[in-house]
Amino acid sequence: MCRVFVPSEMALKITSRLFGLTHRVVSCHTASSSCSGRFKVQHDRQNRRFTVTTGSSGEGDSECAMLYYRFTGQKEVDLMSTFVPETFRGQGIAAALSQAAMDFLAEEQLKARVSCWYIKKYIDEQPEQQFKDFIIS
Repeated sequence: MCRVFVPSEMALKITSRLFGLTHRVVSCHTASSSCSGRFKVQHDRQNRRFTVTTGSSGEGDSECAMLYYRFTGQKEVDLMSTFVPETFRGQGIAAALSQAAMDFLAEEQLKARVSCWYIKKYIDEQPEQQFKDFIIS
């Protein structure tokens, strides 16, 4: 289940710096990336997440938006959570991450449980897509 918390300003700065450092370290292990709209989504298979680097936070560090998943079976994943830095919310970044996750399910012929409320909402708002074929109720 997605957990919502309101971190302090200092916690946000530390977290965004850590995400930026982590992203730089693992980006060399990224197996694939795709452009979804105007955002480049990277799939970090080793850490089981999709990321979008949202730009500079003003101090030279990039902030990362993320969608996390985990394997729960041979061909089954749990789409656990999404995170978009507050300054970049409302721009479609979470939707781009969700679309990349749906593309991953289709390409790898996986089924998914969806724990994250946002991803559930995204799937429900895309009735013309066949996303429900990949979802375990």
